[in-house]
Amino acid sequence: MIDSSPTALPPSEQRVPVVIVGAGPAGLTLANILRDASVGCVVLEAESREFIERRPRAGFLEEWAVRALERHGLAGGLLERASTHSTCEFRIDGERHRFPYTDISGHHHFVYPQPLLVTDLVREYTDVKGGDIRFRVREVELHGIDTERPSVSYTDPDSGARRRIDCAIVAGCDGARGVTRSALPTERAHLARLDYGVGWLALLAQAPPSSDCVVFGIHPRGFAAHMARSPEVTRYYLQCPPGDDPENWPDDRVWSELHTRLAATGATPLTEGRLIEKRVLDMHNHVVQPMAYGRLFLAGDAAHLVAPIAAKGMNLALHDALLLADALIAYHRKGDAGGLRGYSAACLRRVWEYQEFSEWFAELLHGPSSGDPFRAGNATARLRRLFHSPAAAAAFAESYIGSTASRNPQ
Repeated sequence: MIDSSPTALPPSEQRVPVVIVGAGPAGLTLANILRDASVGCVVLEAESREFIERRPRAGFLEEWAVRALERHGLAGGLLERASTHSTCEFRIDGERHRFPYTDISGHHHFVYPQPLLVTDLVREYTDVKGGDIRFRVREVELHGIDTERPSVSYTDPDSGARRRIDCAIVAGCDGARGVTRSALPTERAHLARLDYGVGWLALLAQAPPSSDCVVFGIHPRGFAAHMARSPEVTRYYLQCPPGDDPENWPDDRVWSELHTRLAATGATPLTEGRLIEKRVLDMHNHVVQPMAYGRLFLAGDAAHLVAPIAAKGMNLALHDALLLADALIAYHRKGDAGGLRGYSAACLRRVWEYQEFSEWFAELLHGPSSGDPFRAGNATARLRRLFHSPAAAAAFAESYIGSTASRNPQ
């Protein structure tokens, strides 16, 4: 929420260069880098520490993102515990098609669930560096973001008192439903949105992975996927109608559909286990343009959402955070505002690259079950070209792994 009325403001309790709203991967990465550069910041988070360290989210990190975290000393736990993936597999008409994208691109994925990364980043910022995160805050409001003296107010969860922090910059890292995105004036921020017209039943199973790689099942009954999260937990997806009710998917039906849609000659049978998460995601993408207004800069899902078709969301959040950190450090150390002025445009170049790939990949995965012969024919042509054209394979590998190194932040 935004409130520009001076009478609504509680007394200021402190002033810091940066207030970060949201303690996800973007906000925590930004906070750690700023702390190391002696740029003061406070992080405000609506949930508890325990909640954000357990919240199930994405788990695939592109190699450039891991190397960037490593350069900032933020990848210790990741490099110690993460597994790596170098191949994905398509299952079509009962046949397996392995796609060795590391052999083609020279890069691989790291598999490290987002809750583990968040846990590492929280520990580094608060327990090691003594950074300031205020959990379970309520009724966050932004004030004066179009002035030179913005501030953020919130309700203290323990006392119920209103608090206010004055700052120079507000970083909005609080997700697609957060308050910072809604603070952008509607006449200045434009939302571009794409609805895929399908839902995905997102599942977490307490069962070891049944394949050594990500598996994409392309089937007339609908898309399915298998993605390892840890040696004990596997992520599955099943295409379903948008807005479907998870209650329509009892466990027996889930496993029956997964076995059917992921079946292929020579494939290891799926290992079943208790389903610990079951929710329906309506597949859509959106982008907020620009990603900045006045002294407010959005990062991660607050600025853009990519359906989990190619595991791009967390990687884009880290890309934003790294660019914003560089821009803020230059601004506070040297008074150089060039990075802040160019922040939105620099982020959006990669955002739109990933959005375009997401749309292309979605058609490949969903076309055969669309009921539209034209879309199904197009999807078949894309698959055939992917498996038989070295040029098409190289282009897919580069987009899938995000290996556009020349444009990756330092």
